[in-house]
Amino acid sequence: QVQLVESGGGLVQAGGSLRLSCAASGFNFDSYTIGWFRRAPGKEREAVSCINKSEGEYYVDSVKGRFTISQDISKNMVYLQMNSLKPEDTAIYYCAATLRFSASFREDEYDWWGQGTQVTVSS
Repeated sequence: QVQLVESGGGLVQAGGSLRLSCAASGFNFDSYTIGWFRRAPGKEREAVSCINKSEGEYYVDSVKGRFTISQDISKNMVYLQMNSLKPEDTAIYYCAATLRFSASFREDEYDWWGQGTQVTVSS
């Protein structure tokens, strides 16, 4: 059974850092593209970053230079290191997986989703 579980969210002051983790099970991790998405209050879910074994890492412009995605294939883990956090980063963060091997920021191309972890950035 495919399963994704996020962790690492919390309350942090503006300018601070958090590292989110996504634990994957039930499939061959290195055959999938893993994405991070977020849903801010009152907004639809949007892409943040994605990674796969062959193509590497991709970021949307709003987080480029501040966030870093990485993976540990042996542990079936994907991480999102979030630095220089801003209040507008406040959202529920989700990891998602797809068998599509090419990197994608399209939500409808992802098949499996975690339940999300809350990130709140304040002053």
